[in-house]
Amino acid sequence: MAGFLDKAKQAAQQALDEAKKGIDTGQAKLDEVQAKRESERLLTALGATFYAEQRQGGPRDAVNAAMTAVDTHVQAHGLLGFPAAAVVPGESSTPPAPGGGSDDDLPPS
Repeated sequence: MAGFLDKAKQAAQQALDEAKKGIDTGQAKLDEVQAKRESERLLTALGATFYAEQRQGGPRDAVNAAMTAVDTHVQAHGLLGFPAAAVVPGESSTPPAPGGGSDDDLPPS
């Protein structure tokens, strides 16, 4: 009888371990989806502030703030959800320090 109870306890523990593994996998996927959505939101905000600056005389500070938000997100989550074009082969995927970019990279207004 004790052998049966030990086997039942072991089977229950295995089932519990598998359930925990499934929950962890699901949570990781949820975190990844949320990070991707946030990256899309940040890129949209960056594009809107850049457009406003270039075409409507918007403040450069808004562009810098949006860029800082993107940099912070990339440092925390990597390039998850960012377009492949954002990574240039042979270059570091680490973003430059905020304000470290050059206006030479901007298209003429």
